[in-house]
Amino acid sequence: MDGDKIMKWLCLAFGGALGTISRYALSGVVYRVLGTQFPLGTLTVNLLGCFLIGFLAVVSEEKFFLNPHTRVLLMVGFCGAFTTFSTFIFETAHLMRDGETLRAFVNVMASVILGFLVFRTGILIGELI
Repeated sequence: MDGDKIMKWLCLAFGGALGTISRYALSGVVYRVLGTQFPLGTLTVNLLGCFLIGFLAVVSEEKFFLNPHTRVLLMVGFCGAFTTFSTFIFETAHLMRDGETLRAFVNVMASVILGFLVFRTGILIGELI
């Protein structure tokens, strides 16, 4: 394996570790502050992740501010580990299992609609740079 591929793997691993730690820390803070009646920790992480990946997409693909290694570190590694769709599905399923169908529906709709809106906001802000 050449040096470039090794560097990409290291960037991926480092970004993934940072994303995982950041996800755990941020969602934990949200749950401690706002409680666990609704999966706001995961919603917060997913919305922030949607914004970040939208922003990073523009600054790397259109503005060329990120080199390929930094892009792998931030977009694939960090954002990939930071956003937690599987946790989103797991928590929504638990809401449904517990008879909280309305909360489950609100979680799905808020995640999808607000996720798309903050993704677009990230793109728009990225385009202004």
